Amino acid sequence: MAAYALGTTLAHDVVTTALTSAAPDATHAAVSALDPSIAEQLAQDLPPEDFRRIVETFEDDLGRLAGELEQAGLYGNLDAYRRAAHSLAGAAAAVGAVMLERTARVAMDPRATLTPPQMVPMIRAQATAALQELAALAAQVGQDAGEASGSA
Repeated sequence: MAAYALGTTLAHDVVTTALTSAAPDATHAAVSALDPSIAEQLAQDLPPEDFRRIVETFEDDLGRLAGELEQAGLYGNLDAYRRAAHSLAGAAAAVGAVMLERTARVAMDPRATLTPPQMVPMIRAQATAALQELAALAAQVGQDAGEASGSA
């Protein structure tokens, strides 16, 4: 068990280093799961209720896709695992969850040396971080909309 945990930690470090160094703004990527140019633009362009609905839909999709990815990896179905990773990468890209997208792209790459048991915990962690940041952004958008309507 300790060897598995150590392997997972080392794999996490390798992926984190690769993802952070591949990020256009490595300093921001190290502290944020979201690309502000995408997520904040969505929040600004959409009415608050629409943005919240997008976040809720992403949360539902994320739960389903992460479950599919985990099950496929558990049963050794690499085709289904990569399909779920591909769908997850697309969903993450749509809301600006760049770290999750990049991690999912590593999982879907047939040349990747990291196994599903190594990747799934990293994907879950990235998904949790993305959801937390999106929820905070949705709450901020809701507050800003409330303040704007209260001052009008």
